[in-house]
Amino acid sequence: MSKKLHWLLWVLVGLVALVGWSAAAAQDEENPVLVLTADGPLTPAMAEYLQRGLRMAEGQGYELLVLQLNTPGGSVDLMSSMVQMIRGSRVPVVVYVAPNGAMAGSAGAVITLAGHASAMAPETTIGAASPVGAEGEDLGETMEAKEKNILKAMVRSLAEGHSPQAIALAESMIESAEAVTASEAVEIGLVDFLAEDLDSLLHSLDGYSVQLADGEVQVETSNAQVDTLEPSFIEELLSILTNPNIVFLLLTIGVQAILIEISSPGGWAAGFIGAVCLALAAYGLGVLDVNWFGMIFLAIAFVLFILDIKAPTHGALTVAGVASLIVGALVLFNSPSVPSFQRVSVPLIVVTSMLMGGIFFVILMFAIQARFEPVRMGAESLVGRYGYATSQISRAGQVQLGGEQWSAQLAPGEDSLPPGARVQVVRVEGVKLVVKSAPEDPGPVQSQTS
Repeated sequence: MSKKLHWLLWVLVGLVALVGWSAAAAQDEENPVLVLTADGPLTPAMAEYLQRGLRMAEGQGYELLVLQLNTPGGSVDLMSSMVQMIRGSRVPVVVYVAPNGAMAGSAGAVITLAGHASAMAPETTIGAASPVGAEGEDLGETMEAKEKNILKAMVRSLAEGHSPQAIALAESMIESAEAVTASEAVEIGLVDFLAEDLDSLLHSLDGYSVQLADGEVQVETSNAQVDTLEPSFIEELLSILTNPNIVFLLLTIGVQAILIEISSPGGWAAGFIGAVCLALAAYGLGVLDVNWFGMIFLAIAFVLFILDIKAPTHGALTVAGVASLIVGALVLFNSPSVPSFQRVSVPLIVVTSMLMGGIFFVILMFAIQARFEPVRMGAESLVGRYGYATSQISRAGQVQLGGEQWSAQLAPGEDSLPPGARVQVVRVEGVKLVVKSAPEDPGPVQSQTS
């Protein structure tokens, strides 16, 4: 009986060990997948986000990195940097144009082709990758030919292994800004998969072979554990600072705060706020494609605001400043050469400009009113005030004025004044008051009853 119990105990221990080993093996068989989401125009913050995701995927042993992309495009330099990051990755990178209605426009089309595999959600588009100038303008004939040939060579190398029709389509995206839908891109073979969502994509990728820099790798996503990498606070902040509406607001607030600090020196809050806003706006202007000629009109606008405070134009220069501010903002951000996705809302420009003009108009009204206010400080404020002699004043004496004792002398043509006589200040000479006699203050009239 004891031997049977002994063998039964060993069998139970073996079963427990087998279950634990099976669970551990099942856990080990999970294939972790890292998902990044890039939404909006290409920015340096987006490139940093991709680089951070690639480092994390390589360092923590992820099976796959999925870059969910929705972008109208961006600069060629940022595009090239992101393409190099993807192609140099030791972890397979799948570029997934999603969600429904998303696009991989312009530079985004090249980034999609740079993925070791590519996919698109239904109702998405890809293409229109013709190069333009730094400010969105058409390039010259020679420069355009150079840029197009370089980009076409790049997409040919990225689309190598795809069908001849796919390579021809990739080149036509550069040459004639052609764009196609997701179903068309998959049918031609430019994009590998059409996937409704991430789960569908991972299911399609299971067992798919991709070519990395160090050889061919088969992707295993049958038991994928999906982790999402969110942008950091700094990356989100830098992305916000490339919003043209935010940049315009920062620019106007910063300049106005600096002007307030200059007109009323002694504090620090307005100057600090202005410097921070202008620094943040400068970052955004450095990333965005803008027409710098508009800065001239913006500078003229703020000069007119300041001049209207100093000059007696009674608001005319403020009106001109508002008009110049509107024109400057439209030229800076909304010129025909600026890409449509980087333009500022016209109602925002008009409302902000009128609000700033209203603020300066209020300041102007206070400045005009201050010109007609009597002087309330210094020696000039004493002229015309009344007091009383506290001693005999023949040529010199003492008077009390506003609770203070002053040395006084009589104005020419005045006789001697006894103590208690009411006097009026004629002028101030140094620390001495020149006074003359004044009628007694009758005070309030009192009614008498019999």
